Amino acid sequence: MKKNKIIYRIFIIAVFILVNAAVIYGISQVIAYLNTGADSSKILHLDIARTDYYLPEVTWVSIDNPGRPLAHENQKKIEQDYLDAWFVKNLALENNNTDGIYDHYTKSAREKVNALIAFNTAQKIAVRSTILNHHITLDFYSADGTVAIITDRRVSGIEKIYKNNKFITQREFNEDYRVILLLEDGFWRIRHFEKLAINEIAAAINSIPVGINQIKGLNYYPEKYPWDTFNRNVTSKTFAADFKIIKELDLNTIRVFIGYSDFGKAHVDVNKLEKLSILLDEAQKANLKVMITLFDFYGNYDIKNWTLTNQHLKAVVMKVSDHPALLAWDIKNEPNLDFVNRDKERVLSWLSQTIKALKQIDSIHPVTIGWSSHKAALTLKNEVDFISYHYYQNLEDLSKVHNSLKQETSKPVLLQEIGLSSYDGFWSFGGKDKEDQASFYTALLKIQKRDSINYLFWTLYDFDKIPNDVAGSLPWRKNKQAYFGIIDAAGVKPAYTSLKNN
Repeated sequence: MKKNKIIYRIFIIAVFILVNAAVIYGISQVIAYLNTGADSSKILHLDIARTDYYLPEVTWVSIDNPGRPLAHENQKKIEQDYLDAWFVKNLALENNNTDGIYDHYTKSAREKVNALIAFNTAQKIAVRSTILNHHITLDFYSADGTVAIITDRRVSGIEKIYKNNKFITQREFNEDYRVILLLEDGFWRIRHFEKLAINEIAAAINSIPVGINQIKGLNYYPEKYPWDTFNRNVTSKTFAADFKIIKELDLNTIRVFIGYSDFGKAHVDVNKLEKLSILLDEAQKANLKVMITLFDFYGNYDIKNWTLTNQHLKAVVMKVSDHPALLAWDIKNEPNLDFVNRDKERVLSWLSQTIKALKQIDSIHPVTIGWSSHKAALTLKNEVDFISYHYYQNLEDLSKVHNSLKQETSKPVLLQEIGLSSYDGFWSFGGKDKEDQASFYTALLKIQKRDSINYLFWTLYDFDKIPNDVAGSLPWRKNKQAYFGIIDAAGVKPAYTSLKNN
């Protein structure tokens, strides 16, 4: 009996301890939840670094303050919290909810934002926007470091209006603001903001003529590194040897591709940039011009990411824009293939703003877009400096297609990709062989000379391995893609001789 009482007492004490532990744990979780509103690291509900989601261009025009000087760390904190306030506001207007507004705006400022969200919700309107540039002047910084007043001029960006989930219109804006910020719980919140002025939008930069009257060349990848030109194992000797072959074919231009992810996205890899410079150096030695295709394998296009792609663009363009081997910029390879899955309006909007952003950095070199077919070639024709299209259809129709494009635009027209695979293996289903490929190039060059067609063929080498990202995993597609070269593992193919002799 005594033993049973001891067991019961132990059981009751154990239950008591477990219940109390559960209560204490529950209370701690509630307290942790309530405190999250003051944790700036959780404000945006993102598990990534701040620089990975919003990177507009920010220029501090002046930080002069007659009272307390603005230390650099305080300046960066004001900038970060201020930019996050814009980002959260843009998200709120896109989704018509108030998530994050409490954390970035004080009561009076929240009322304005919440009223606008309520109005848009009632009207079934959504606004998708981004800010691309800020020019900030510090007007006042209090002695106790808790109040800052700034003027933000030439706040430029893009705003898209949707009603009932349908795109209505888009506008570009350039405006001036005065903003009061308060430091609360170690976090700068907007107390007041007012629009001071609406500025005139700068006119588009005029078109630039292409520097070469007759482009003859090819789309280039190193033999062992298809779709990976800037691999660490590719050296200046690789480029020099390949460019010697290209020059011996009496060609004058190559087109190369920069992968958005491969080059580091918004934080561009300096080693990749150096390898790009090496390629241009070797092209210059070989007397070849280089067309650089940007944003290869990029497919997001969302307006929230425009500041990130602009940072990528800036790093690449500023690195090599003054190189004498650079011929032109190609914004994107075959973007029309993304029209269905990525939304045509979204793709075109991104292309337009990227062209403008590029020309603000480099106003010398011409810009084009590598459309996948002649049917899409005149898309955004007023924004590019020359027209580029790819052609893998019946060669007999090429002359008609090319001359039709020339009649519809006064700008130069480039046949940017054309070629024929020599794969005739098991998966070819009636494919062409090496002799067929040679005959193709003989016929192509006859048309090219007669109609004065600027062209870049695909490509120099056959490749052992084709990435799934390029042609998918189906063998009849991958194998065909591997045999477009005019040189294979055994040496030159008959197509090489056709090009050499013409």
